[in-house]
Amino acid sequence: MIILYVFMKLSPLWAPVLKVIFIISIPFFISIFITYLLHPVVEYTHNRGMPRPIAILIIYLLFFGGIGLIAYKGIPVIIDQLWELSENFPRLSQTYSGWIKQIHSSTSSWPDGIHDRVDQTFSEFEAMLSNLLTKVVAGLKGVLNSFFILIVIPFIVFYLLKDYDQVKKTVWYLTPRKWREPGIAFLKDVDISLGSYIRGQLTVCLIIGILATASLWLTGMKYPLVLGVIIGITNIIPYFGPIIGAFPAVIIAATISVKMVLWVIVIIFGLQFIEGNILSPLIVGKSLHIHPVFIILALLIGGEVAGVVGLILAVPVFAVLKVTLTHLTAHFIKH
Repeated sequence: MIILYVFMKLSPLWAPVLKVIFIISIPFFISIFITYLLHPVVEYTHNRGMPRPIAILIIYLLFFGGIGLIAYKGIPVIIDQLWELSENFPRLSQTYSGWIKQIHSSTSSWPDGIHDRVDQTFSEFEAMLSNLLTKVVAGLKGVLNSFFILIVIPFIVFYLLKDYDQVKKTVWYLTPRKWREPGIAFLKDVDISLGSYIRGQLTVCLIIGILATASLWLTGMKYPLVLGVIIGITNIIPYFGPIIGAFPAVIIAATISVKMVLWVIVIIFGLQFIEGNILSPLIVGKSLHIHPVFIILALLIGGEVAGVVGLILAVPVFAVLKVTLTHLTAHFIKH
Protein backbone atom coordinates (compact mmCIF):
# COMPACT_ATOMS: atom_id res chain seq x y z
CA MET A 1 0.00 0.00 0.00
CA ILE A 2 2.87 2.38 0.78
CA ILE A 3 4.48 1.61 -2.59
CA LEU A 4 1.18 2.27 -4.38
CA TYR A 5 0.71 5.50 -2.42
CA VAL A 6 4.19 6.76 -3.35
CA PHE A 7 3.66 5.67 -6.95
CA MET A 8 0.42 7.69 -7.20
CA LYS A 9 2.10 10.70 -5.58
CA LEU A 10 4.72 10.56 -8.32
CA SER A 11 2.04 10.70 -11.04
CA PRO A 12 3.15 14.19 -12.22
CA LEU A 13 6.39 12.49 -13.32
CA TRP A 14 5.08 9.38 -15.08
CA ALA A 15 1.61 10.52 -16.21
CA PRO A 16 2.89 12.77 -19.08
CA VAL A 17 5.13 9.96 -20.33
CA LEU A 18 2.24 7.51 -20.21
CA LYS A 19 0.05 9.98 -22.11
CA VAL A 20 2.65 10.37 -24.87
CA ILE A 21 3.03 6.58 -25.15
CA PHE A 22 -0.76 6.21 -25.38
CA ILE A 23 -1.07 8.86 -28.11
CA ILE A 24 1.76 7.30 -30.12
CA SER A 25 0.32 3.79 -29.77
CA ILE A 26 -3.13 4.77 -31.12
CA PRO A 27 -2.15 4.69 -34.85
CA PHE A 28 -0.39 1.35 -34.33
CA PHE A 29 -3.46 -0.26 -32.72
CA ILE A 30 -5.70 1.13 -35.49
CA SER A 31 -3.25 -0.10 -38.13
CA ILE A 32 -3.15 -3.58 -36.58
CA PHE A 33 -6.95 -3.69 -36.58
CA ILE A 34 -7.16 -2.62 -40.25
CA THR A 35 -4.46 -5.13 -41.18
CA TYR A 36 -6.46 -7.82 -39.37
CA LEU A 37 -9.51 -6.90 -41.46
CA LEU A 38 -7.70 -6.75 -44.81
CA HIS A 39 -5.32 -9.69 -44.51
CA PRO A 40 -7.93 -12.42 -45.24
CA VAL A 41 -8.94 -10.54 -48.40
CA VAL A 42 -5.29 -10.30 -49.44
CA GLU A 43 -4.79 -14.03 -48.82
CA TYR A 44 -7.96 -14.90 -50.74
CA THR A 45 -6.89 -12.81 -53.72
CA HIS A 46 -3.35 -14.21 -53.59
CA ASN A 47 -4.61 -17.82 -53.46
CA ARG A 48 -6.65 -17.14 -56.60
CA GLY A 49 -3.40 -16.68 -58.54
CA MET A 50 -2.63 -12.99 -58.19
CA PRO A 51 0.93 -12.13 -57.05
CA ARG A 52 0.93 -11.11 -53.40
CA PRO A 53 2.45 -7.60 -53.88
CA ILE A 54 -0.14 -6.76 -56.54
CA ALA A 55 -2.98 -8.15 -54.38
CA ILE A 56 -1.81 -6.04 -51.43
CA LEU A 57 -1.50 -2.93 -53.59
CA ILE A 58 -4.96 -3.31 -55.18
CA ILE A 59 -6.80 -4.01 -51.90
CA TYR A 60 -4.80 -1.32 -50.14
CA LEU A 61 -5.68 1.27 -52.77
CA LEU A 62 -9.34 0.19 -52.87
CA PHE A 63 -9.69 0.39 -49.07
CA PHE A 64 -7.90 3.67 -48.41
CA GLY A 65 -8.91 5.14 -51.75
CA GLY A 66 -12.54 4.42 -50.92
CA ILE A 67 -12.16 5.98 -47.47
CA GLY A 68 -10.42 9.00 -49.00
CA LEU A 69 -13.11 9.43 -51.66
CA ILE A 70 -15.90 9.14 -49.09
CA ALA A 71 -14.13 11.64 -46.84
CA TYR A 72 -13.48 14.03 -49.75
CA LYS A 73 -17.07 13.93 -50.97
CA GLY A 74 -18.87 13.31 -47.69
CA ILE A 75 -17.17 15.49 -45.07
CA PRO A 76 -18.08 18.83 -46.76
CA VAL A 77 -21.71 17.67 -47.03
CA ILE A 78 -21.75 16.54 -43.40
CA ILE A 79 -20.25 19.86 -42.29
CA ASP A 80 -22.87 21.77 -44.30
CA GLN A 81 -25.69 19.71 -42.83
CA LEU A 82 -24.31 20.09 -39.30
CA TRP A 83 -24.02 23.84 -39.88
CA GLU A 84 -27.60 23.96 -41.14
CA LEU A 85 -28.70 21.90 -38.14
CA SER A 86 -26.95 24.30 -35.75
CA GLU A 87 -28.63 27.27 -37.46
CA ASN A 88 -32.05 25.61 -37.19
CA PHE A 89 -31.39 24.46 -33.63
CA PRO A 90 -33.27 27.43 -32.06
CA ARG A 91 -36.38 26.46 -34.03
CA LEU A 92 -35.97 22.82 -33.05
CA SER A 93 -35.45 23.89 -29.45
CA GLN A 94 -38.59 26.03 -29.60
CA THR A 95 -40.61 23.09 -30.93
CA TYR A 96 -39.13 20.85 -28.24
CA SER A 97 -39.99 23.43 -25.55
CA GLY A 98 -43.56 23.47 -26.85
CA TRP A 99 -43.76 19.71 -26.43
CA ILE A 100 -42.40 19.97 -22.90
CA LYS A 101 -44.97 22.61 -21.94
CA GLN A 102 -47.76 20.55 -23.46
CA ILE A 103 -46.64 17.44 -21.58
CA HIS A 104 -46.23 19.49 -18.41
CA SER A 105 -49.76 20.90 -18.64
CA SER A 106 -51.31 17.54 -19.57
CA THR A 107 -49.68 15.83 -16.58
CA SER A 108 -50.42 18.62 -14.09
CA SER A 109 -53.48 16.74 -12.80
CA TRP A 110 -51.41 13.65 -12.04
CA PRO A 111 -50.20 12.96 -8.48
CA ASP A 112 -47.34 15.24 -7.42
CA GLY A 113 -44.77 12.45 -7.26
CA ILE A 114 -45.47 11.20 -10.79
CA HIS A 115 -45.68 14.74 -12.18
CA ASP A 116 -42.35 15.69 -10.60
CA ARG A 117 -40.81 12.49 -11.89
CA VAL A 118 -41.92 13.30 -15.47
CA ASP A 119 -40.32 16.76 -15.19
CA GLN A 120 -37.16 15.25 -13.74
CA THR A 121 -36.96 12.71 -16.58
CA PHE A 122 -37.09 15.44 -19.22
CA SER A 123 -34.51 17.50 -17.32
CA GLU A 124 -32.18 14.49 -17.20
CA PHE A 125 -32.73 13.91 -20.92
CA GLU A 126 -31.81 17.53 -21.70
CA ALA A 127 -28.66 17.24 -19.60
CA MET A 128 -27.75 13.95 -21.30
CA LEU A 129 -28.27 15.47 -24.77
CA SER A 130 -26.16 18.50 -23.90
CA ASN A 131 -23.41 16.26 -22.54
CA LEU A 132 -23.53 14.09 -25.67
CA LEU A 133 -23.20 17.11 -27.98
CA THR A 134 -20.26 18.36 -25.93
CA LYS A 135 -18.53 14.99 -26.22
CA VAL A 136 -19.15 14.86 -29.99
CA VAL A 137 -17.62 18.31 -30.49
CA ALA A 138 -14.67 17.41 -28.26
CA GLY A 139 -14.21 14.16 -30.21
CA LEU A 140 -14.17 16.00 -33.55
CA LYS A 141 -11.60 18.45 -32.19
CA GLY A 142 -9.51 15.53 -30.96
CA VAL A 143 -9.59 13.89 -34.40
CA LEU A 144 -8.50 17.13 -36.07
CA ASN A 145 -5.72 17.63 -33.52
CA SER A 146 -4.51 14.06 -34.12
CA PHE A 147 -4.61 14.37 -37.92
CA PHE A 148 -0.84 14.28 -38.38
CA ILE A 149 -0.57 11.22 -36.15
CA LEU A 150 -3.40 9.40 -37.93
CA ILE A 151 -1.94 10.17 -41.38
CA VAL A 152 0.77 7.55 -40.77
CA ILE A 153 -1.83 4.76 -40.48
CA PRO A 154 -1.92 3.92 -44.23
CA PHE A 155 1.87 3.56 -44.30
CA ILE A 156 1.92 1.28 -41.23
CA VAL A 157 -0.89 -0.86 -42.69
CA PHE A 158 0.96 -1.24 -45.99
CA TYR A 159 4.15 -2.49 -44.35
CA LEU A 160 2.25 -4.78 -41.97
CA LEU A 161 0.42 -6.35 -44.91
CA LYS A 162 3.63 -6.66 -46.94
CA ASP A 163 5.66 -8.17 -44.09
CA TYR A 164 2.82 -10.08 -42.43
CA ASP A 165 4.75 -13.38 -42.27
CA GLN A 166 7.85 -11.69 -40.85
CA VAL A 167 5.72 -10.02 -38.17
CA LYS A 168 4.25 -13.41 -37.23
CA LYS A 169 7.75 -14.91 -36.97
CA THR A 170 8.93 -12.01 -34.81
CA VAL A 171 6.01 -12.38 -32.42
CA TRP A 172 6.63 -16.16 -32.37
CA TYR A 173 10.29 -15.75 -31.31
CA LEU A 174 9.50 -13.02 -28.78
CA THR A 175 6.87 -15.22 -27.09
CA PRO A 176 8.15 -17.56 -24.34
CA ARG A 177 8.40 -21.11 -25.61
CA LYS A 178 5.85 -22.59 -23.20
CA TRP A 179 3.22 -20.04 -24.31
CA ARG A 180 3.60 -20.50 -28.06
CA GLU A 181 1.27 -23.41 -28.78
CA PRO A 182 -1.44 -22.35 -26.28
CA GLY A 183 -1.17 -18.79 -27.64
CA ILE A 184 -1.67 -19.94 -31.23
CA ALA A 185 -4.69 -22.04 -30.24
CA PHE A 186 -6.15 -19.11 -28.30
CA LEU A 187 -5.69 -16.64 -31.18
CA LYS A 188 -7.22 -19.09 -33.65
CA ASP A 189 -10.31 -19.50 -31.47
CA VAL A 190 -10.60 -15.73 -31.04
CA ASP A 191 -10.34 -15.28 -34.80
CA ILE A 192 -12.98 -17.96 -35.44
CA SER A 193 -15.32 -16.46 -32.86
CA LEU A 194 -14.72 -12.79 -33.55
CA GLY A 195 -13.05 -12.18 -36.92
CA SER A 196 -15.89 -12.97 -39.30
CA TYR A 197 -18.37 -11.28 -36.95
CA ILE A 198 -16.47 -7.98 -36.96
CA ARG A 199 -15.89 -8.00 -40.72
CA GLY A 200 -19.49 -8.95 -41.42
CA GLN A 201 -20.94 -6.47 -38.95
CA LEU A 202 -18.89 -3.60 -40.38
CA THR A 203 -20.04 -4.52 -43.89
CA VAL A 204 -23.69 -4.64 -42.79
CA CYS A 205 -23.36 -1.26 -41.03
CA LEU A 206 -21.87 0.29 -44.18
CA ILE A 207 -24.72 -1.04 -46.33
CA ILE A 208 -27.38 0.04 -43.81
CA GLY A 209 -25.82 3.52 -43.58
CA ILE A 210 -25.87 3.91 -47.38
CA LEU A 211 -29.46 2.63 -47.64
CA ALA A 212 -30.58 4.90 -44.78
CA THR A 213 -28.97 7.97 -46.36
CA ALA A 214 -30.51 7.24 -49.76
CA SER A 215 -33.96 6.50 -48.30
CA LEU A 216 -34.04 9.65 -46.15
CA TRP A 217 -32.85 11.76 -49.08
CA LEU A 218 -35.52 10.34 -51.41
CA THR A 219 -38.30 11.12 -48.90
CA GLY A 220 -37.11 14.73 -48.56
CA MET A 221 -35.90 14.36 -44.98
CA LYS A 222 -33.49 17.04 -43.74
CA TYR A 223 -29.85 16.18 -42.96
CA PRO A 224 -29.99 12.72 -44.64
CA LEU A 225 -26.22 12.14 -44.66
CA VAL A 226 -25.75 13.04 -40.98
CA LEU A 227 -28.69 10.87 -39.92
CA GLY A 228 -27.60 8.04 -42.24
CA VAL A 229 -24.11 8.05 -40.71
CA ILE A 230 -25.65 7.92 -37.20
CA ILE A 231 -27.93 5.03 -38.18
CA GLY A 232 -25.04 3.14 -39.79
CA ILE A 233 -22.67 3.58 -36.84
CA THR A 234 -25.21 2.72 -34.14
CA ASN A 235 -26.36 -0.32 -36.12
CA ILE A 236 -23.21 -2.10 -34.93
CA ILE A 237 -24.88 -2.36 -31.51
CA PRO A 238 -27.10 -5.47 -31.49
CA TYR A 239 -30.78 -5.03 -30.57
CA PHE A 240 -30.47 -1.50 -29.10
CA GLY A 241 -28.54 0.08 -31.98
CA PRO A 242 -31.50 0.61 -34.33
CA ILE A 243 -33.47 2.35 -31.57
CA ILE A 244 -30.55 4.65 -30.71
CA GLY A 245 -29.92 5.45 -34.38
CA ALA A 246 -33.60 6.08 -35.17
CA PHE A 247 -34.17 8.44 -32.24
CA PRO A 248 -32.50 11.58 -33.73
CA ALA A 249 -34.23 11.00 -37.08
CA VAL A 250 -37.67 10.68 -35.47
CA ILE A 251 -37.11 13.78 -33.30
CA ILE A 252 -36.12 15.93 -36.29
CA ALA A 253 -38.93 14.46 -38.42
CA ALA A 254 -41.42 15.38 -35.69
CA THR A 255 -40.51 19.05 -36.15
CA ILE A 256 -41.39 18.79 -39.87
CA SER A 257 -44.68 16.89 -40.10
CA VAL A 258 -46.51 13.78 -38.95
CA LYS A 259 -46.17 12.41 -42.47
CA MET A 260 -42.37 12.68 -42.25
CA VAL A 261 -42.40 10.86 -38.90
CA LEU A 262 -44.35 8.02 -40.52
CA TRP A 263 -41.90 7.93 -43.44
CA VAL A 264 -38.92 7.74 -41.07
CA ILE A 265 -40.54 4.95 -39.03
CA VAL A 266 -41.30 3.00 -42.21
CA ILE A 267 -37.69 3.45 -43.38
CA ILE A 268 -36.25 2.27 -40.03
CA PHE A 269 -38.48 -0.81 -39.92
CA GLY A 270 -37.70 -1.54 -43.57
CA LEU A 271 -33.96 -1.32 -42.93
CA GLN A 272 -34.22 -3.62 -39.92
CA PHE A 273 -36.24 -6.13 -41.94
CA ILE A 274 -33.58 -6.10 -44.67
CA GLU A 275 -30.79 -6.47 -42.13
CA GLY A 276 -32.45 -9.18 -40.05
CA ASN A 277 -33.68 -11.31 -42.94
CA ILE A 278 -31.19 -10.70 -45.75
CA LEU A 279 -27.93 -8.96 -44.81
CA SER A 280 -27.05 -10.45 -41.41
CA PRO A 281 -27.88 -14.10 -42.32
CA LEU A 282 -25.85 -13.83 -45.55
CA ILE A 283 -22.90 -11.73 -44.36
CA VAL A 284 -22.59 -12.23 -40.59
CA GLY A 285 -24.38 -15.55 -40.12
CA LYS A 286 -24.04 -17.21 -36.71
CA SER A 287 -20.32 -16.67 -36.40
CA LEU A 288 -20.41 -15.38 -32.82
CA HIS A 289 -21.89 -18.52 -31.17
CA ILE A 290 -23.22 -16.55 -28.18
CA HIS A 291 -26.76 -16.88 -26.87
CA PRO A 292 -28.87 -13.69 -27.27
CA VAL A 293 -29.43 -13.53 -23.48
CA PHE A 294 -25.67 -13.21 -22.88
CA ILE A 295 -25.41 -10.61 -25.66
CA ILE A 296 -28.10 -8.50 -23.98
CA LEU A 297 -26.35 -8.93 -20.61
CA ALA A 298 -23.04 -7.80 -22.16
CA LEU A 299 -24.77 -4.77 -23.71
CA LEU A 300 -26.33 -3.78 -20.38
CA ILE A 301 -22.97 -4.02 -18.61
CA GLY A 302 -21.13 -2.19 -21.41
CA GLY A 303 -23.71 0.61 -21.51
CA GLU A 304 -23.52 1.05 -17.76
CA VAL A 305 -19.71 1.10 -17.71
CA ALA A 306 -18.85 3.21 -20.78
CA GLY A 307 -22.06 4.48 -22.39
CA VAL A 308 -22.33 4.29 -26.18
CA VAL A 309 -18.68 3.22 -26.55
CA GLY A 310 -19.35 0.42 -24.09
CA LEU A 311 -22.35 -0.71 -26.13
CA ILE A 312 -20.21 -0.87 -29.29
CA LEU A 313 -17.37 -2.79 -27.62
CA ALA A 314 -19.49 -4.99 -25.34
CA VAL A 315 -20.07 -7.93 -27.69
CA PRO A 316 -16.48 -8.21 -29.05
CA VAL A 317 -15.06 -7.96 -25.51
CA PHE A 318 -17.52 -10.58 -24.27
CA ALA A 319 -16.55 -12.90 -27.14
CA VAL A 320 -12.86 -12.60 -26.26
CA LEU A 321 -13.62 -13.17 -22.55
CA LYS A 322 -15.63 -16.26 -23.46
CA VAL A 323 -12.71 -17.74 -25.42
CA THR A 324 -10.30 -16.76 -22.62
CA LEU A 325 -12.45 -18.44 -19.97
CA THR A 326 -12.74 -21.58 -22.10
CA HIS A 327 -8.96 -21.85 -22.52
CA LEU A 328 -8.27 -21.13 -18.85
CA THR A 329 -10.77 -23.79 -17.80
CA ALA A 330 -9.18 -26.33 -20.16
CA HIS A 331 -5.71 -25.38 -18.87
CA PHE A 332 -6.63 -25.87 -15.21
CA ILE A 333 -8.44 -29.15 -15.91
CA LYS A 334 -5.40 -30.41 -17.80
CA HIS A 335 -3.05 -29.51 -14.96
